[in-house]
Amino acid sequence: MGKSRFYGPCFPFIRLTSSFRRCPLSKRTLIIATVCAVYLFFVVSQVGHSQQHRDRRPDTDKYRHTRGLYHLDINDTLADFKAGANFVVPTRSNVVYITLKSKRFKPANIRGTIKPKLRRKERRNKSSSSAFTQNKLSTSERSTGQINTSWTETRDVDYKSLNIVQKSQIDGEADPHISSIRIYSQRAPPWFSAQDVKSMRFLADANILRIREVSRGELPSLLIFEGGTRISPINDKRTKGNGVCAGQCGVINNPVDTTEVFAFHLDRVLGLNRTLAAVSRKFSFLHDGQACPVVSWDASLYPDGPAAGPATVKLTWGEYQSSLKQRCWNKNISPKSDSGCSTIHHYEWSKLVLFDFLLQIHNRLDQSCCGFRPRQVDVCVGPGHHAVCGDQDQVQLANIIYRQHDPRRLVFTNNKGFFDRNEDNLDFRLLEGIKELPEQAVSVLRSNRLREKLLQSLFLDQTYWESQGGRQGIDKLIDVIERRAKVLLTYINAHGIKVFTMNV
Repeated sequence: MGKSRFYGPCFPFIRLTSSFRRCPLSKRTLIIATVCAVYLFFVVSQVGHSQQHRDRRPDTDKYRHTRGLYHLDINDTLADFKAGANFVVPTRSNVVYITLKSKRFKPANIRGTIKPKLRRKERRNKSSSSAFTQNKLSTSERSTGQINTSWTETRDVDYKSLNIVQKSQIDGEADPHISSIRIYSQRAPPWFSAQDVKSMRFLADANILRIREVSRGELPSLLIFEGGTRISPINDKRTKGNGVCAGQCGVINNPVDTTEVFAFHLDRVLGLNRTLAAVSRKFSFLHDGQACPVVSWDASLYPDGPAAGPATVKLTWGEYQSSLKQRCWNKNISPKSDSGCSTIHHYEWSKLVLFDFLLQIHNRLDQSCCGFRPRQVDVCVGPGHHAVCGDQDQVQLANIIYRQHDPRRLVFTNNKGFFDRNEDNLDFRLLEGIKELPEQAVSVLRSNRLREKLLQSLFLDQTYWESQGGRQGIDKLIDVIERRAKVLLTYINAHGIKVFTMNV
């Protein structure tokens, strides 16, 4: 009885297998092949269905890896657009990613990779500088056949077309549609304003209408170019004495002053916003086509004209230290007439000190090189400079510049930094008397994201990026700044320096 219950359900299967064994070999082979073919068709159809199902993912995932350097969420973009945010037009269509190495196995040897600048070149007088520029411009004039020999304070050379040397060339001709400012997404990094982006694109890509060499008295002459976009001059106090530039202009510096470009990006990343926009650009008629720093021209820095020099604050070291103790203009309190305070707000000195220490710029607060061991080639080693350190209170500050319409804020110009100075020879004199530092800048140094932000920022300037040796050369420069940032953070903790928001 039990066996019949067991064989009952299995009887059709047993009967089928016995019939299969009695079939000829050819029929059995045909049946097996048919079953295998049906099974294979079933497997292939299932794989195709699953692949099609995976392709139906949301658009936010589908385009996640096609947005360029900066992550841009669609919902955030629509919200910003409705709020009236400033967007820029991307200058590149392809996508490039910058990745950060988790560990650097070998410390960068900055002395072995960057040639120290010979500061003795700064001693050249007005005549030698003028002769050098005149020689360069005369060569270009002979090639274009357009010569203007009227020279007084300025010299003008008009050009109908200039061969601006760019990196990306096809058959020896530069592509005018490719900008050297690389922006892949719909907006630049957040530390750049819309005006910063416009200024960078103008300096890097504008067609040049006129070149002028402007005399500045005892200072070296300025080589200024006027761009193709003309701006109607405004009759207000900001343009008083501006007979140099009728439109938008840029100042062409020497190729050795590439720190101006790095300083501009560092200033924006730290949130200080005190430098003028600067990019690197190549000119076929200057310096054999080497990359030159080009800085925005700001007429408000020269209220009485370039020959009279910029609007500067005259202070000795002793007067500067006294103003720090009095906290001049803090909380919008006007100082007494006999206090010795300048027009500069107290917080501006804190921003200047932090910026100058990271780049080791000494030509403002320590022009005589009293706070470190200078080399023999440095200008301050000459007669009448370094010897003044014996009476430090009488050492004169220099290059303390402000705009005519904004006397409370400083403008950081002539940013000649030093990347070849070791940590055991840093100029700590720059930090003397400082009791507070800006919170936004210090938070960037503490966040361990300084390298990431500088890489993203400097990558925008293709000419500068390539002139410094690409990613490898830029990393070595950032190595120096990171080490100095660690020293500065240690100094802040050791001396109990306060960190808070500084809005002026």
